[in-house]
Order: sequence, then structure tokens, then C-alpha cells
Amino acid sequence: MKKTLLASAIMATTLFTTFSQAADVPAGTQLAAVQEIVRGGGSEPATLDPQKIEGTPGSLRAADLFEGLYNQDGDGNLVPGVAKSYTANADNTVYTFTLRQDAKWSNGDPVTAHDFVYGFTRAVDPETASPYAWFIEIPSIVNASKIIAGEADPSTLGVKAIDDYTFQVNLERPVPYFVKMTSHQTMFPAPKAIIEKWGSDWTKAEHIVSNGAYKMDEWVVNEKMVFSRNENYWNDDKTVINKITILPIESPNAELKRFQAGQMDLSYELPNDHFKQLTRDIPDQVVVTPQLGTYYYQFNTTKAPYNDVRVRKALSYAIDRDVITKFVAGTGEIPAYSFTPEVVNGFNPATPDYATWTQKERNEKAKALLEEAGFSKNNPLSFKLLYNTNENHKKLAIAISSMWKKTLGVNVTLENQEWKTYIETKKHQQFDVARAGWIGDYNEASTMLDLLTSSHGNNDGKYSNAEYDKLLNEAKTSHDPSANYNKAEEIAIAQDMAVAPIYQYVTKRLVKPYVGGYFPNPEDKIYTRDMYIIKH
Repeated sequence: MKKTLLASAIMATTLFTTFSQAADVPAGTQLAAVQEIVRGGGSEPATLDPQKIEGTPGSLRAADLFEGLYNQDGDGNLVPGVAKSYTANADNTVYTFTLRQDAKWSNGDPVTAHDFVYGFTRAVDPETASPYAWFIEIPSIVNASKIIAGEADPSTLGVKAIDDYTFQVNLERPVPYFVKMTSHQTMFPAPKAIIEKWGSDWTKAEHIVSNGAYKMDEWVVNEKMVFSRNENYWNDDKTVINKITILPIESPNAELKRFQAGQMDLSYELPNDHFKQLTRDIPDQVVVTPQLGTYYYQFNTTKAPYNDVRVRKALSYAIDRDVITKFVAGTGEIPAYSFTPEVVNGFNPATPDYATWTQKERNEKAKALLEEAGFSKNNPLSFKLLYNTNENHKKLAIAISSMWKKTLGVNVTLENQEWKTYIETKKHQQFDVARAGWIGDYNEASTMLDLLTSSHGNNDGKYSNAEYDKLLNEAKTSHDPSANYNKAEEIAIAQDMAVAPIYQYVTKRLVKPYVGGYFPNPEDKIYTRDMYIIKH
């Protein structure tokens, strides 16, 4: 069917969802008199500006403070946020969202379609310098690419407010998974008047205005953030927890001490080396769930010898993923030989050949490749391995560098940096090999595979393959892009070893038995508004 005919069928498909997220307290449950929770927050985020957040620590906090068009439930299914419903035309190029009229900002102002227009637009505006501008570009919103490149005015972005409570998004190509993307903070609404008044200071505790279930009361950098219920939130009546204290603790061991001392109810993560003991001692408080993400090592392909596929393959092959997942990480992780994790809906890539070899065979191939690339005992490969400060990352770095030394004679110097510095170092390609991880932003293979396209804002290793880019670009207009995704995986990993996948993530946290409503989904989107404290 021609596009012109499809376009005439506008509003042909409609999704109405009536379920909304809220604390669902089972009948007969006795609640604690004090509904407060202390959560681990990982690293201190650089910002809480939804269009500028980069990294999971910021996303975690934004999920409580802000809300987009749609949210996700514990299974990753869409549930209404500010949008009550949406319609899409037959070829999935025009999405029209009907907004609820009782959604308000924490200062009492209504949340309108104009706030979404502003939020989407500032994400692509070069003046914002959003590290996630590419996220608006991925679904091919009209003119997004041109605006990001400085070739069009931000006001020409394909978004508009038809009226105060009707928001429309126009895409250049069909993208059937677009609505899944709207639960990500980059597509959250933004309070224009507040941002224009305070500039980059608008997210400070004394200025910030938010539209989520909570508002910020206090932000003491590197100490804590304190949130309280936003009485103007449209579903505040269904929220139970009144106060959230988030502690920025990078060390899983430090978190464990706080948890064991009764000073924390829900951790950000847990230390791998204590996992087995914790599952023996407090099995009901260790919660492990599959996650849509991959832990990997990134090669800086802008410099030699990491621009040599033989070196990249040698280093990847020599990593014994079974040892890493069973004995080093050891918390249910799955060995990764492809970049896209198995938990992604509707994606079943072919197993790369090297995944079927024994580790002995991989090691022998690795030695041959490295020698072919010009490295030997007399001329050993030496480099720095960068990771962000964290005991778990350090433990893996020590184990893998030891494997490289034993198998290949490679000399590795470990280099750890605080999160913000680490992000900047990678962004400017000031590294050799670096630890990296990616948690999917929506449940579809492109959330992983797009990361390795040449123009992606988080492709810090600068891997580039024209055929790969073409496959991912064509996938956006395909009703069944699985063939493109499978071929892309083959090129990026089996052929080019763009990165070295190590394991597929799981979410592992310590959760006190009196915390109800903790429902992590494959993207690890969790909302405190779903939780409640049981009498204990």
C-alpha cells in the first residue's frame, strides 16, 4: 500500500488504557504509621534536568519527580501517565495524545501539550546541549536530525499542541514502537517559565517545579536528596509513601553496611562478593530480576591498535564469560556473546560462531589474532582499562585484565574515575578500553543496536560501519525489522567486534521485607509511588 493511501487512514488505530500506576495495597495489609523510605541512589547525578540527564542515577530520581506521556508497569507494559490515551494513523507516522486535564505541576500550574512541545524541542535544540538529543532523532521526529545538526530552527520540530490537552507528534518514517519511548525522561514535559527564569539553576531544590508523584524538598550534594509527595499530582490519592530520602552512595559495600544497620530500605545495587552469603542469610531480602541491558567493554576505535579488528577480537575472545558470570559477578548474570540481551521482545539473533567454541579454542584464536596484529611477548600490547569508581567494576576489571595477561601477555593498567569525570573522558575519546553498560530505553532491539550507529551520541568508541548504519536506518520503516537486526548483530559483533559483550544484566537489590510494591521491569523503571511500608 502506498504511503499516500495509508496517510488517508489517519486515526485508524487507537489504544485506550484504563489501568494507571499507583500503590496497590493488598486487602488486609496493615500499613506502618510512618510512610517514609530511604533508597540507595548510586552516584550523585550531574543534573536532574530531564532533557540533560545522562545515566541511571539521574533516571532513577527523575522517575519520582517527573512523568511523561506513558509509564511502565512491572512487566514493562505501557500504562497512562499524563496521557490518557493516544491514536496513531495507519502507517504509524502521526501520533496524537489526549492529555488528562487534572495533571499539574508541583506549583499548581496545569501540565499542557505546550509543556511537551517545549520539552521535546529543548531536547534537540543545540543550545540545550542535551546528551540525549539523539533520543528524539531515533524515532525520526520531523526535522529532528536537521535541528540537531544546526540546519533547521528548533521551532520546526514535528511536534505541536493542537489545543491545551492534545499533543501531536509527526514522524518522517513509520515507527511502530514510538509510544514505548515516551516513558523515557528525555521526552518528559518541561516548565518553560521556570527554566527561562532560573536557567541552569532551575533544578535546585529552591527553584525546581516537577509534575511527578513527588517534589524536591532538599538536595545536599553528595549527601542526600529528600522528596515529599506532590499534592498536585493527578493520582496523589493513590500514593502511599510520603517521603523519600535518596542517598548517593557509589560503593555497594557501603550501601550494604547502611542496609544492615537499618539505615536504608531499598538499595541501588549490592556487592557481588557478598551475594552468595546474603542469599543464604537473608534470602527474602535479595531480589534478582532480568534486565534489558548488557555489560561490555568499549574500544576506542579512533586510535591504534583498537581500530584493528584483530586486536578487538583477540581481547574479546580471551574473556572467559562463564568464569565472570559464575564466579566474579555471580549473581545470575547471563554470559553475553551478542550485544542485544535475550530479554528483548521479539528478537532472536543467530548465535555467533565464537559463542559455540570452547574457551580453550577462543584463547588459541585470540593468541593467533594478536600475533597477526604484531604483538608478542617481545612486543606486548599495553593499555589502560578505564572504569567508573565501583567495587564491582573493579573486581571485574582485575579478573579480565588477569585473563588477558595470562592468555595473551597483555599489560593492563587499571584506571578508575568518578562518574562525572568518567563520562567526560569517554565522551572525548580519551581512553583505550573502557568499561561500559547500556540499559535499554524501550523494549525493542533498536534500543541496543542504535547505540553502535555512527551518529549515536553515546557511541563513545566511535565504531562506524556504513552497512550497519544502513540496516538500522531501514529497520525504522520495516514492519518486521528482525532480519535487519539479526544482520546488524552479525556485522557489529561476529564480523567487527565493535565492543566486547561480557554479560547480560540482572537487577539485584536488597529490599527490606516491609517494603511492598517493589516491581522492577526489564528496563529497571521503578516508581516509589507504587510502593508502601508495611507495619513491622
